[in-house]
Amino acid sequence: MASELMEALQALAHEKKIDEFYLLERLEASLAKSYQNILDLEWDARVTIDRATGRIYVYEMVPVEESYDEETDEYTEFTERDVTPSDVSRIAAQNAKGVIAAMVREAGRQSIYEEFSDRVGDIVTGTVLQVTPDFTIIKIRDGVEAELPHYDQKRNPNERNERPAGEHYRHNQRLKVLIIEVRDPNSLEPRARGEAARPAIVVSRTHPDLISRLFELEVPEIYDGMVEIKNVAREPGARSKVAVASREPKLDPVGACVGPKGSRVRMVVEELRNERVDVIQWDADPAVYVAHALSPARVNRVLVDEENHYATVIVPDDQLSLAIGKEGQNARLAARLTGWHIDIKSTSFGIAPAPEENMLIDEEPEEEGEFCAFVSEDGTPCRNHARPGSRFCGVHADCE
Repeated sequence: MASELMEALQALAHEKKIDEFYLLERLEASLAKSYQNILDLEWDARVTIDRATGRIYVYEMVPVEESYDEETDEYTEFTERDVTPSDVSRIAAQNAKGVIAAMVREAGRQSIYEEFSDRVGDIVTGTVLQVTPDFTIIKIRDGVEAELPHYDQKRNPNERNERPAGEHYRHNQRLKVLIIEVRDPNSLEPRARGEAARPAIVVSRTHPDLISRLFELEVPEIYDGMVEIKNVAREPGARSKVAVASREPKLDPVGACVGPKGSRVRMVVEELRNERVDVIQWDADPAVYVAHALSPARVNRVLVDEENHYATVIVPDDQLSLAIGKEGQNARLAARLTGWHIDIKSTSFGIAPAPEENMLIDEEPEEEGEFCAFVSEDGTPCRNHARPGSRFCGVHADCE
């Protein structure tokens, strides 16, 4: 029986690609704990497995009284007392099964960690295997699964929610997801709840980088580096804003991302389950950048306070609600995208003009107190300053 057990262990170690000696050491440690409880030993147990014959020996480690150390309150020397039971092979077979299963799981997780630890931030396509109230299991390929957590934050505040609001998945549905973490099986950090039974790979559908990776797949100019995604602001499941810039002077970055008749951005929107995506052009000038970020609203001017990182935006009265957006969504996303605090006001309120270098309109020096003579059809006067030597501002210069 002993030799048969040894042959079986060697065969399993070879099949599962586990070091044979490491397997035997783990099995010896596991058997020692088991026999200490089974035999109700007063002292610790030690188990040895003969590497040649496979015979198993169980010893009780009895301390030597003369070796007691009062400073450490421990014994330093022990004698081995043979307590090997008659049915040692049966217990060994049971323990071997559990030890091998645990080692196979650990080896699998270590293999996955080594393969995917360098792929954090990559986008992968998977198939939904199982949906639970707290997470969705996604098959990336044979033998590799990922977890898309969507825990209730009120019940589990320390867990993640990586599923956009309103998204629900069905069995065998294909999804594009972003790898955000690969759990290290050898990490000493506190483990997540139930981590041993959960996949090692954690993926997300809410991360802003998911949009960047989707555009890389759909827009060759981004993949080739001719167009750069500067920043992404996202409210998952509702709306996103993407700032892009071109490294080629004659290339329109927004047009490249939108594609012919909107075909490229439409593919991204479909993958995001109809989440609205605004593509805007990045600009080094904060005033221009903020104005673009508030698209699709039209902006009259932007007053920039560089010191406080504060931008005051003046929009036509009929554009105020569009600039702010539903429940402030458009303004909120624009602020996240640009990194500036944005205050939006309509022209009817009227504010004192800022220095000319911060003006989006009227870029030339102005004389204090001289306003544009233009009056709209509804009787509203233009509030821009007139250009030097002219009665009209730069916008209405053609009225002269």
